[in-house]
Amino acid sequence: MAQTEGTGLLEPPKLTRQDFVTDQTVRWCPGCGDYSILAQVQRVMPELGIPREKIVFISGIGCSSRFPYYMNTYGFHSIHGRAATLASGLKISRPDLSVWVATGDGDGLSIGGNHLIHCLRRNLDINILLFNNRIYGLTKGQYSPTSEFGKKTKSSPFGTAEQPINPVCVAIASEATFVARSIDIDPVHLAKIVHRAAQHKGTSFVEIYQNCNIFNDGAFEDFTAKDVRSERVLVLEHGHPMVFGKNRDKGIRLNGLDPEVVTLGRDGVTEKDLLVHDENAPEPTLAYLLSRMSYPEFPVPVGVFYSAQRPTLEEILTQQGEEIARRKGPGDIEKLIRGTETWTVA
Repeated sequence: MAQTEGTGLLEPPKLTRQDFVTDQTVRWCPGCGDYSILAQVQRVMPELGIPREKIVFISGIGCSSRFPYYMNTYGFHSIHGRAATLASGLKISRPDLSVWVATGDGDGLSIGGNHLIHCLRRNLDINILLFNNRIYGLTKGQYSPTSEFGKKTKSSPFGTAEQPINPVCVAIASEATFVARSIDIDPVHLAKIVHRAAQHKGTSFVEIYQNCNIFNDGAFEDFTAKDVRSERVLVLEHGHPMVFGKNRDKGIRLNGLDPEVVTLGRDGVTEKDLLVHDENAPEPTLAYLLSRMSYPEFPVPVGVFYSAQRPTLEEILTQQGEEIARRKGPGDIEKLIRGTETWTVA
């Protein structure tokens, strides 16, 4: 360690991306979008200035859930759908830790759906990365909660009969205080969003469109392919009009309560007519409206949909504990166990 000038204190070593790479063999399929997500998270970690021993990655079951093996931090590879649950318990008991959840559309929105929504509404200061490939990849190609209506898979040979879950809509409806979306094949944007999520005080939820090149290859290619992305993806920028297109000549305007695509310069339309993104709006109405926009009717929004400040669960619990202790004195667990609030099971 280097010594801080004039203080006699030792400075912590400056970490690099390589410090967050483990010696484990990465066992994702060659070409999987998970590689890009892992690379961007490892790239962002040193920028946060958090010691590795203060960082924990928690996962459930699925391809994405191998993530903790590949991060040179503490980690739990837990049970199916329960990553948010373990993360909640850990954060409450150790609020000093930087806690991350790596989950997938199957793990997080099917068996883990109930845990996820309650975790979001509680607003612990944790970060949730949801890898959405619209398929069960680990179990070799069954439809998932985010698979498109009519999708033909091994478990839906005639097409799914279920409407897909929209993860961003679920997060907003669950009172999440930070909701964002990015794409695995846009590393610059993805790293920026991961960094923003880490800086948020409260639960951050990031949906990442992730290509499964074995069981659902090209699921997002219609709008994420490099040659069409600028025409079919809307990059949200706080405080800026919603403009997109290769020539930046298209935008989103509100017509009554409905968004519509307009062309700048046609019929007198200017940037002043366009919706201006406000990720800090008091109510997430705009964020929800944007979350419902999908290709081909609209460009697909990516970026931060919503960001709000609210006390975290651990802050509230700590405050409650201190207040009760001040009024009633320190608790006595032995007295509680041996108190009158007991019963006998026959």
